Amino acid sequence: MSEKRKTYDKEFKLSAVKMIVEGGMSLSRVSRDLGINENSLHKWKKDYLSDQQSAFPGKGRLKPEEEELRKLKKQLSRVTMERDILKKAIGYFSKLEE
Repeated sequence: MSEKRKTYDKEFKLSAVKMIVEGGMSLSRVSRDLGINENSLHKWKKDYLSDQQSAFPGKGRLKPEEEELRKLKKQLSRVTMERDILKKAIGYFSKLEE
């Protein structure tokens, strides 16, 4: 039987990373003390150092830039579909006039 995957909230991740970054503790020690996989903690640290404001957005949440990109892609898809429909309609109606 497999173990259920552990999930950690944003505050826990931030405090764990701050122990390393601001507290001067080693990654392996924090990992051992908190019972977290070293690879996970390393990824959290990397995410935090790359963008502190939007690190750990949460489950199913996107960073503001990613959300804007998703929104724009969806809008582009809709506009492209509308354009294609209009092209087909023009072709259809021009045949009726002949």
